[in-house]
Amino acid sequence: MDQTGGDGSGAAAGRGQAALIGSDAEFDARDAALLRAVREAGSVAGAAAELERSRARALSRIEALEESFGTLVERQRGGSGGGGSRLAAGGRELLDRYDRLQAVLAATAQVPETVLDGTVTSVDGELAAVDTAVGAVRGLHDGAAVGDAVQVRIGADAVTIYKPDAAVDPDSTSARNRLRGEVVGIGDGETVSTVEVAVGEVAFLALITAESADRLGLDTGDGVAIRWKATATRLV
Repeated sequence: MDQTGGDGSGAAAGRGQAALIGSDAEFDARDAALLRAVREAGSVAGAAAELERSRARALSRIEALEESFGTLVERQRGGSGGGGSRLAAGGRELLDRYDRLQAVLAATAQVPETVLDGTVTSVDGELAAVDTAVGAVRGLHDGAAVGDAVQVRIGADAVTIYKPDAAVDPDSTSARNRLRGEVVGIGDGETVSTVEVAVGEVAFLALITAESADRLGLDTGDGVAIRWKATATRLV
């Protein structure tokens, strides 16, 4: 969870896991592990080997992240001293931001949830669609069958907030649950704020960093869009 994107649009994560959202990429635990490995190994190849990933895939991921977050890794080609890589200032700063956010999440023993009642309308592998008061919602199920009455539980750390006119490519995110609502409350904290978004008669809770709340300029009465991943949604 973070709502600190490079463009200020927001961020999301599964329960208890931090993620930073840039304009076109999401920096999560796997990416943090990759940058740490580059720092320790002194090369992308060494980092990939340590993490048991291919060098090509590791390099491709770094390049994708750099398109959103700026230069993260400084790469040196060949020469008398040989090639190598080290974290750029931007890479060190991004890791620090991620670690601070993860520490906040770890200190939050109980993350508030939005709970919806509904009925399962379809099942596709590990995911099920549920008819609720806000429409169809998808989430992970544990043996649910069509027709079952269930509770849909959505952690506030999994919900991403966007301005309603934000240009978000639907194919660039796996957040398949998307709704529009209105901000009805903001609980300011020193580091993390709790935003309450009304969708019809249902109040959704979202945790965002204070920095992102300022960047988004959220205020009571604002129209917003919220998104969250089906894989971050539990059916009980």
